[in-house]
Amino acid sequence: MGEEDKNNGISRRNYLKTSLFGTAGLFLAPSIVPSTVFGKNAPSNKINVAQIGCGRIARGHNLPRTMENEDVRIVAVCDVDRKRMKEGKQLVEDWYRENKGSENYVDVKMYQNYRELLAQSDIDAVIISTPDHAHLLPCVEAALAGKDIYMEKPFSLTIEEGRFMSDLLHRTGTVFQLGSQQRGDRPWPHFRRACKLVRNGRIGQLHTVKVGLPGDPPGGDPTPMPVPEHLDYDGWLGTTSYQPYTEQRVHPLDGYSRPGWLRIEQFCAGMITGWGTHHVDTAQWGMGTEYTGPIEIEGQAEFPTDDPDYDGLWNVHGDFLVEAKYANEVKMLISGEFPNGIRFEGDEGWIFVTRSGGSDPDSGDEEGPLQASNRTILNSEIGPDEIHLYRAEEQHANWVRCIKSRDKTAAPPEIAHRSNTACLVSHIAMKLPRKLYWDPVNERFKNDDEANSMLSRPQRYPYKISQIPGLNR
Repeated sequence: MGEEDKNNGISRRNYLKTSLFGTAGLFLAPSIVPSTVFGKNAPSNKINVAQIGCGRIARGHNLPRTMENEDVRIVAVCDVDRKRMKEGKQLVEDWYRENKGSENYVDVKMYQNYRELLAQSDIDAVIISTPDHAHLLPCVEAALAGKDIYMEKPFSLTIEEGRFMSDLLHRTGTVFQLGSQQRGDRPWPHFRRACKLVRNGRIGQLHTVKVGLPGDPPGGDPTPMPVPEHLDYDGWLGTTSYQPYTEQRVHPLDGYSRPGWLRIEQFCAGMITGWGTHHVDTAQWGMGTEYTGPIEIEGQAEFPTDDPDYDGLWNVHGDFLVEAKYANEVKMLISGEFPNGIRFEGDEGWIFVTRSGGSDPDSGDEEGPLQASNRTILNSEIGPDEIHLYRAEEQHANWVRCIKSRDKTAAPPEIAHRSNTACLVSHIAMKLPRKLYWDPVNERFKNDDEANSMLSRPQRYPYKISQIPGLNR
């Protein structure tokens, strides 16, 4: 264990022997060195990348940002929705034609089953832009197949899934990056700047962090519909329980507007992880608690299902308030009552940081993305002997650079897991009417069987973790 891990209290117990995934123990296939290290795909040449999940985030963010990197070539796309798969292929080929001036720059291969894609030896790395409930299986199998991984947030649907994934990714040596764009200097360098100022005491002793984060509205039509012929709906449901198909449970049949699954707890915890992953990650970055988590937490929230007459489809949390305390005595409050962003409060001042331009939801703040109680705080210089945080040019570019160097990325597995865990314990606290006591080393609630039962979810056959080739009981 490195010094950084020791100082932040990471437990390196043999988790696989005690989790729901490894009651009898699991055997991990040997780590496979990505082909980028040798031969014609050596670091001086192109890194062949495949896109898994061709929806809104892939099209509007992950593919364009990745294709900007000269060291990368997108060679394949995969989606359980064949219509989206074909449109993904078209998007990539059109981009290369317009930006490379060649009609035949790349012939993008298409796959409806990600396992067929991962079997291709000429693919070096994958981008996983699937819904939250569908991160686990392709991430684990890509790591076992020797592919480096960029994955959309949040890290996992449950805390036990996240622990399993982080341990596996470290063990296989996978170069992993989570889509935590607030850790990149492009497009928002002010998040790192805010965290550096806080970590270096520019607002004195930090005592409170306020995270502004909205909830989601109720609604949605649960009326069953015929499954579209181009959609592998059973594969889309994956590990989760079977429910009748309806368009607003999945994604739009036409276009790429915000999908309904984001508002259904079967597939997503709601905004607490959907956007909380970003803001809570920044909060923990500024607090210096990236490798641990809260020790006490309590919350309250409005859920549509609290109304016995509610007959809508969407059931994630609405308005909410969570209060968490860390071992360093810092309190973190999360609520839609605060402005969208992160406010660090110390005994000598405060700093507020938010996004600027193109964010969803937009902060709407007209005073600028980085504010402070005193302008001199923002103008302060960080000396060479002070704390200097990891600098990433842009998340996708940082990932590509680390694939070549085999260095740690800006948002590696353990940081990704810990940020998501803080969100997920917040979600559990919203459900239970009492203060919870969290052990961030052993990743269990203290003396609370009901809360601990919410650390995992049942998995549906044949999409269980135990069915993954390369993992043998």
